[in-house]
Amino acid sequence: MVLERQWESAKSPKPLVARQLPVPEPGPDQVLVRVAACAVCRTDLHVVDGDLAEPKLPLVLGHEIVGRVETVGARVADLAPGDRVGVPWLGWTCGECRYCRSGRENLCESARFTGYHLDGGYAEYTVADHRFAFPLPESYGDAEAAPLLCAGLIGYRTLRLADESIPGGARRLGIYGFGAAAHLIAQVAVHQGRTVYAFTRPGDEAGQRFAYDCGAAWAGGSDQAPPEELDAALIFAPVGALVPEALRHLVKGGVVVSGGIHMSDIPSFPYRDLWEERVIRSVANLTREDARRFLEIAPQVPVRTHTKTYRLEEANRALDDLRAGRLEGAAVLVIDRR
Repeated sequence: MVLERQWESAKSPKPLVARQLPVPEPGPDQVLVRVAACAVCRTDLHVVDGDLAEPKLPLVLGHEIVGRVETVGARVADLAPGDRVGVPWLGWTCGECRYCRSGRENLCESARFTGYHLDGGYAEYTVADHRFAFPLPESYGDAEAAPLLCAGLIGYRTLRLADESIPGGARRLGIYGFGAAAHLIAQVAVHQGRTVYAFTRPGDEAGQRFAYDCGAAWAGGSDQAPPEELDAALIFAPVGALVPEALRHLVKGGVVVSGGIHMSDIPSFPYRDLWEERVIRSVANLTREDARRFLEIAPQVPVRTHTKTYRLEEANRALDDLRAGRLEGAAVLVIDRR
């Protein structure tokens, strides 16, 4: 399923078109992956809508890929045909810039991203750099594992950055935008003994029930105050107005972490809401270490993914359901080869 035009497609109910493409050939450092499932991410909508500029076009979207290695490139020694792997958003880094050398490859100046610069998983086959193809816990089925590759990883990094800002870690968490990432990291947080307060669209009772099912101690609208002050607020909804809203509910020295790759403009707010050493920070992409840590933690919790599956040819419907907020958890495209 191919995105051929960006701006015009944003206005179309069917921005992706079905195309028969050649099976890609892996390069020396790549593996050819036969795709079994690929989750649908809000970042895919941002690419379709033009919020993220200058993607490779035509483009195969999708960066939460689960599949089996078919063939390996000449220099690949760590993977073999038949291995099940997951391929995330970060698809290649240079290893040489100041960010890569300082352990911040997520900020690599030459980074390339799956489903944006590189063709992704809305297809039967894809190729991936072997360094960014990760073995997956066998306890997860293909569709269950797919949301771990972005929603899970970004959720984990968002929580980790919150902890870095709070001495002793963030114990009282507010989570704004209770979708794919939120429902996964909430389970991790509860497992770790933290208290989770979930914020949904005002009046979204179904979303609030879903949050309770994932272990939240309280759930309400984003226009409500939680029962107590928060150490940290994790924002996954692309709504800038939530930043000052969340700030008002923080303890002194608390932190707001935005986990999205795109957000509407943040409105002005009084300095007193930021004063007393409160912090606003963002998450950019992920690192391979994030992936290794989270994929080790997930089966220990165990993190349970809530998914709605679609056939590959139903990718436009999956995107539309995500845009309209009709999902609890994550949409996942499943490749049916019958």
